[in-house]
Amino acid sequence: MKRALALCLLAVAGACGASDRHTDVPDTVQQGALVVGHTAHGNQVLLGDRALRVGADGAFAFGVGRDEGGPLKLTVRWFDGATETANIRVTTRDWPIENIHGVPPATVNPPPEIAQRIEREQAAVSAARVRDDERDDYEQTFHWPVHGRVSGRFGNQRVYVLADGTAVPKSPHSGMDIAASTGTPVLAPAAGVVTFVAPDLYLTGGTVLLDHGHGVSSNFLHLSRIDVHVGDRVLQDQPIGAVGATGRATGPHLHWGINWFDVRIDPLLVLERSEAKP
Repeated sequence: MKRALALCLLAVAGACGASDRHTDVPDTVQQGALVVGHTAHGNQVLLGDRALRVGADGAFAFGVGRDEGGPLKLTVRWFDGATETANIRVTTRDWPIENIHGVPPATVNPPPEIAQRIEREQAAVSAARVRDDERDDYEQTFHWPVHGRVSGRFGNQRVYVLADGTAVPKSPHSGMDIAASTGTPVLAPAAGVVTFVAPDLYLTGGTVLLDHGHGVSSNFLHLSRIDVHVGDRVLQDQPIGAVGATGRATGPHLHWGINWFDVRIDPLLVLERSEAKP
């Protein structure tokens, strides 16, 4: 279990004691982690130079990128002008190479007109991730959206192997793949608001984004059916669609990704954090 780092502020009047102030954050985080900390309501919290939203309960969140080396500088400015800081260490992880066979060649090396379509579609998805709602759905204990074998892990370097044996390296895997039968219901892992819906994106097929607040969002890809619309308020465990094999997929599965704005997060770490809650 990670130790909480209590940041001690020396009050103007003297040494730490009854006047101690604390902001709780882990002292060490892993690459790909979603970090949730707590401070006093009314404080300003910065990660580097980036201001974080602080909720009414004092909670704030930030993501740690796959390739983040750290340390991460966290600064808390108290409502009375005092300041505390901490440098959070980042634990590096090994990222295995994952060879993918059976993907249609046109989805690996698309012609120019398809490449332009992909760029437009991905820009639309990215635009839906800039929301910074005050909702605190991200503080819920996350549930598995579907149960099945984990067939692809976050962060693995993906290499697509074509029928002629050509190996085409692509970007690291941005989420977690869960193998399940076509039509298996996909449930919301936590409550949120639907911010993006598309039934047939070139790479990701049926696609839904669910915003959990404070910049934290889930994306669900390759869906065979979509049961929600943009603007819908979705409760935890509510069906949002069904497993499929649409887009660039070799078989039916759910790709579940989590983002903090443009930072990609490992869903398994979010589940482990949820399971570790008292």
